[in-house]
Amino acid sequence: MGKIIAIANQKGGVGKTTTTVNLAASLGVLEKKILLIDADPQANASSGLGIDIETISAGTYQILEHTITAEEAIQSTTSPNVDIIPAHIDLVAIEIELVDKEDREYMLKKSLEQVKDAYDYILIDCAPSLGLITLNALTAADSVIIPIQCEYFALEGLGKLLNTIKSVQKIHNTDLDIEGLLLTMFDSRLRLSNQVVEEVRKHFNEMVFKTVIQRNTRLGEAPSYGESIIAYDATSKGAENYISLANEVLKKNS
Repeated sequence: MGKIIAIANQKGGVGKTTTTVNLAASLGVLEKKILLIDADPQANASSGLGIDIETISAGTYQILEHTITAEEAIQSTTSPNVDIIPAHIDLVAIEIELVDKEDREYMLKKSLEQVKDAYDYILIDCAPSLGLITLNALTAADSVIIPIQCEYFALEGLGKLLNTIKSVQKIHNTDLDIEGLLLTMFDSRLRLSNQVVEEVRKHFNEMVFKTVIQRNTRLGEAPSYGESIIAYDATSKGAENYISLANEVLKKNS
């Protein structure tokens, strides 16, 4: 039975897509079968795994509309053991199209029921908003990873996201759990980075992953080659960090 994990934060630029792609790749090389769902209209997770997003005719948009099954939308990637349901810019329209549908928050959950057992983990890359697509992701998920940037406004907006998670738990998905808070873009030379880590750990204790994702040039370069950091530079600090995160996730779920 696959565990569904949404990677969510309504703030942009906190490392959501980087985390989704590289956690998927890391779990894949650790011999877990992974399905990545790109639920962000920017489709960066799709292009980051080498998918030509211009050619997508079946993806997240179609499975949310229920015009095709999740199985029909799955594509394989060059990353070992990682499949993807890609996104396309047309996903933007789904918010409007689903608005008057019954059970509109459950569209993704229903679609994933038939493929859930084929994977060890299903990771959902959420859009940087708390709209209907993200709501679908949180309703379908068993847990959520929240990336937090080690910068000045790190905790701004976190309260809002936690409130959204609470209301999803109350109304749509009583089993939704917080997998963990992940500190990203850490720069050990900056006092501020260290202060943010301290503050987040003080506030949230056990909820924070031990692994901290450090700022890393190679991590920023990898997507432009359509590769995960594992494929692009397996010896880099970024690859090391994400393998460590993958091991932590596995340990938590063993």
